[in-house]
Amino acid sequence: MTGLATALRTLAVTAAAGLLAVTGAVVAPAPPASAAPEPEAPREFVALSSVDRTILQEMRYTTAHNFVGEPVDGYRQPLCILTRPAAEALHRAQLRLLARGYTLKVYDCYRPQRAVDHFVRWARDLEDERMKEEFYPLVDKSRLFADGYIAEKSGHSRGSTVDLTIVRLPAVRTRAYVPGEELVECWAPREERFPDNSVDMGTGYDCFDTRSHTDDPRIQGAQRANRQLLKGALAAQGFVNLPEEWWHFTFRPEPFPDTFFDFPVARRSVAGH
Repeated sequence: MTGLATALRTLAVTAAAGLLAVTGAVVAPAPPASAAPEPEAPREFVALSSVDRTILQEMRYTTAHNFVGEPVDGYRQPLCILTRPAAEALHRAQLRLLARGYTLKVYDCYRPQRAVDHFVRWARDLEDERMKEEFYPLVDKSRLFADGYIAEKSGHSRGSTVDLTIVRLPAVRTRAYVPGEELVECWAPREERFPDNSVDMGTGYDCFDTRSHTDDPRIQGAQRANRQLLKGALAAQGFVNLPEEWWHFTFRPEPFPDTFFDFPVARRSVAGH
C-alpha cells in the first residue's frame, strides 16, 4: 500500500504540473498576515476647510520647517482637522476678523499621538540639533522636557487645540523653506527671521523661548497689540490661550477632554464627515 500511495501522489503532482504548463496558471502564495487597520476619526472630527475655506493653512509639520527638521510622523497631508465645535468657533472668529481686514492662519490642529511620540524621540536624541539656531537658540536640548517644551502627551491629540496666527489682507504668499538654508533666531527682528506673512507677533511660530509667552513684558507696541487681537478674537468664541505660547488655543468645553487620538492627518480620516 505504501508503494501505491507514493505512486498516486507522484501522479497527482505530475498532472498538476502538466495543467500549469498548459494553462499558464500561477499558484498564488499564501496571503500575508493583514496589517492592523489605521485608527479612524470619530464623526465629531471634520476638515476645517469643510467649515471655512477662507482660513489659511500652513501646516508646518508636513514640512521640514519645524523644530524637528523633517516631516513629522502621522502628517500624511497638509490638512487641518478639528472637532466640529472647534472648527465652527474658528469660523465665527474668522468672520469678525475678515470684517477688520485680517484672516486667521493655522499652523497645526489635531495632532496624532504618533507625532507626539516622534517629538519625544527627537528630544531624547541630544545629537540632533539641526534646527536649534532658529527654534531653540538659547535652550539646552537636555532641558526640553524639564522646561515644558516637549511632553509625552499633547492637548492637540484631543482635537480641539489649534496653533494659529493672523494675517493682514491681502495675504502675501510665504516662501517655502529650503532644507539646509541659513537659520536665524526665532525672536530676531521680523525683517531678519524666516519670512512669514503673519502680522508681527514678536517671535516666530514654535519659538522655544520666554519671549513666546503671550504677555511677556518685552513684547510691546504693535507686536503686543497683534497678540491681543488674536487672543481677543478667539476668546470671544470660547478659546483659551496657553500663556506660554501666544499661538496656542484650546476650545472649551472640549468634546473629548480625556481621549488622545492617533488617526493620521489625512483626508480619508474624515471622509464623509
